[in-house]
Amino acid sequence: MTSPTASPSDLLQLARRTLEIEATAVSHLQDRLDQSFLDAVTLILQCQGRVVVSGMGKSGHIGGKIAATLASTGTPAFFMHPAEASHGDLGMITGQDVVIVLSNSGESAEIAAIVPLIKRRGARLISMTGNPDSTLAREADIHLDASVAQEACPHNLAPTASTTAALAMGDALAVAVLFARGFTAEDFARTHPGGALGRRLLVHVRDLMHKDADLPVVKANASLKEALLEMTRKSLGMTAVTDDAGRLLGIFTDGDLRRLLDNDVDVRGVVITEVMKRDPRTIAEDALAVEAVQMMETFKINGLFAVNAAGQLSGALNMHDLLRAGVV
Repeated sequence: MTSPTASPSDLLQLARRTLEIEATAVSHLQDRLDQSFLDAVTLILQCQGRVVVSGMGKSGHIGGKIAATLASTGTPAFFMHPAEASHGDLGMITGQDVVIVLSNSGESAEIAAIVPLIKRRGARLISMTGNPDSTLAREADIHLDASVAQEACPHNLAPTASTTAALAMGDALAVAVLFARGFTAEDFARTHPGGALGRRLLVHVRDLMHKDADLPVVKANASLKEALLEMTRKSLGMTAVTDDAGRLLGIFTDGDLRRLLDNDVDVRGVVITEVMKRDPRTIAEDALAVEAVQMMETFKINGLFAVNAAGQLSGALNMHDLLRAGVV
C-alpha cells in the first residue's frame, strides 16, 4: 500500500539514497581485499572437484548467481540449497570440492547444521559473511568480509546493501579466477554457444563464405558480359577475376557497373581486366567473421573474397551473409 505522505520527490530521493548506500557498500569492499582474497582465488584454482556455492534466503539467491558466473567463466560450479543439503543433497559434495557459503549474519541455523559435515567430507570451506566474528567465519578455512555499514532499506532490515556487496565480492572472485586461468573471450563464447556472443566469437569466415560452385569467379580473358552473367547467377553483387593458376587478380561489383554506365562507357566488347579493381581487399578464411564485419565497416565495402593459407581464392561473403548469421 502506498504511503499517503509519499510524494514523487520523496520516492526519488529514497531511490537515490538507496543507490548511494549500495555504491558506498561496494566501494568499501576494496579496502578488504587482502591475502584472504588471494588465498580464496588460489584455493579455487587448485580445486580438483567442483565449487559448490550455498546460502539461505536472499544469500542463496546471490549464491546461485555466483555459481552461475563461476561456471560460465571456466570454473565448474553449482548451487546447493542448505536446507536440501540436510536432506540428502550433501551427498553431492566430495573431498575434492571447494564450498563457498554465504550468510550475512554467519549464524544461519541451516548453514550451521551442514558446516561440520562439509568439513568432515574433507571439502575446503570459504565463507562470505557480514560478520567476521560469526560462527561461519571462524569455522571456514578462508573468510571474505562482505560486511556493510547499513542496509538500504529505510528500516535497516531488508537485505539490500548486504546482498549487493556479496554479489560484488563474488564477481570480484570470479573475475580474478578467470584472469588467473587465462580464460579468453573465445573460452567464454564456448560456454555460451546459443547466445549472440557465441555467434560473434566462434563463427569463422569459412563457416559463412560461398565457395566451389557458389563462388562467383571469371578468368582474366572473360568479357564484361560474361562477368555480369556470373554475378547474376551467384547473386553476390560481385565477381572475382583470376588468372589461369586461380590467383586473384581483381574484383568487379554492381557499384563498378553503375559507375561505368554513369560515365557513358560502351560496355560492349569490354574485357573484364580493363574495368576491374586490381588487388582487392581479402580476408583469411580462418579469420573470425567479426573481423570481416570490421573490414567492411572500415573500408565501406559490402563484400569480401576469402583466401586460404596458401593465399588462393577460396570463398566470398557479403554483409547479408553476416546479418543472416547474427554476427552483425
